[in-house]
Amino acid sequence: MISRACRQQRNTEDEKAAIKEGKTADEIWPDEPNKAAQKETEARWTLKISGKIRYRPDGTPLPQIALPLFGYKSHISIDRRFGFIREGTTTSAAGADGRELKNVVSKDNTASDVWADSAYRSQSNEKWLAKNMMASHILRRKPSGKQMPKATARANAKKSSVRAYVEQVFAHQKNRYGLFIRTIGLARAEAKLTLVNLAYNFDHLIFHERRKAAA
Repeated sequence: MISRACRQQRNTEDEKAAIKEGKTADEIWPDEPNKAAQKETEARWTLKISGKIRYRPDGTPLPQIALPLFGYKSHISIDRRFGFIREGTTTSAAGADGRELKNVVSKDNTASDVWADSAYRSQSNEKWLAKNMMASHILRRKPSGKQMPKATARANAKKSSVRAYVEQVFAHQKNRYGLFIRTIGLARAEAKLTLVNLAYNFDHLIFHERRKAAA
């Protein structure tokens, strides 16, 4: 889940360079605390490529929609049986998904199977899962410049039927809660997303309790 920009910022080239270097607002504007408090220095831009890749009759791929986004990104894991959020982290929108796998996969889960999007597939993650005796069901990436092999596409489709359940959590948070990050700084964004994740788990607990009572 990625938040869009909530404020327009007009910074000088030196200030932009300092932000890219990872300096804090207090370091960039040491003599202007009020200005520093209103400046976002930890959020980043990214391009979200959406839609399934489609091909022309000659086999060349059709263009995909690229949506520029600015803000923060929520990474979560849920358990397959009940759908509760077990772990969650927050990064800038440009943060690499694969680096968060070790932070969101819960080692105390009774199951050892891990389903995830292809962005989480890497040799490092595969070795880490194997070392921790977990079975990887991470989707495979499409070969660059080639169509996906049919066997791999079928395997990905089977994995996606399980992995897709995590998208329902994001849809619930966005549509029912109207989630939109308007805070400044990673710490505040993480605090808000943590509270939203807790609210979702409470909601989901009530859902299971009602279904159990009706059975």
